Amino acid sequence: MQNFTISQLLDAGVHFGHKKNLWNPKMAQYIYGIRNGVHIVDLQQTATILAHALNVLREVASKNGRILFVGTKTQATDILAEYAQKCGQYYVNHRWLGGMLTNWPTVSASLKTMREYEELLENENLTLTKKERLDISRKHNNLEKVLGGIKNMGGMPDLLFVIDTNKESLAIKEANKLGIPIVAICDTNTSPDGIDYVVPGNDDARKAILLYCQLASDAILQGMQASMSKSGVDIGASAEINESTFSLNKESDQDESSESEVTE
Repeated sequence: MQNFTISQLLDAGVHFGHKKNLWNPKMAQYIYGIRNGVHIVDLQQTATILAHALNVLREVASKNGRILFVGTKTQATDILAEYAQKCGQYYVNHRWLGGMLTNWPTVSASLKTMREYEELLENENLTLTKKERLDISRKHNNLEKVLGGIKNMGGMPDLLFVIDTNKESLAIKEANKLGIPIVAICDTNTSPDGIDYVVPGNDDARKAILLYCQLASDAILQGMQASMSKSGVDIGASAEINESTFSLNKESDQDESSESEVTE
């Protein structure tokens, strides 16, 4: 099921790679050519691979699997959180803590501490000084920023969806160590090693990141819908997937779809 067009990929600037001197030769098979010193991604390949990757996300969701969105670069932070939450999944969008997967017991202890802070702050019968409340609030906010997206995950994810494999190399190493499959957006300057489902494309432009996250979120919702339908649950018209979410959100800043968007 392909819910996007190559025109959408073009409009989002998915085809713009990095400057040719910054490339990773392992991505050569996905490069169409060079324009103004910048590698251009072969969108025919991207469309085929992306459609397959979305089917993988859909399949995992249909089996009630946990999917973890990972993208900590500035231009991905808000988009990633928004679309992970829209499909009821989990995310890390600020900083990947070493051992977040491979040392889960320690992370679980931190999550427990965060919940305890929440309970203290919400307890109206508990008398706290202004200093004590500020201190607890600060500690809670620090934990929430890093762990808030996984506080309800309850265990290991069944799949990672990653934006920028260079930036998220630690997350990829941990997932590889645990045998957790990975769907990842791989730009022309990244290595596809360790990635189960390589989606070649621009990992810098906000419009491109927005499109990837929209499509991933909608595929996951479709999988969840299919699972509920098989279970005989009447999800009603309100739970149907809104096809309009597949259209790109038009932004006023056109720089992100231009060649100047490509960053080193």
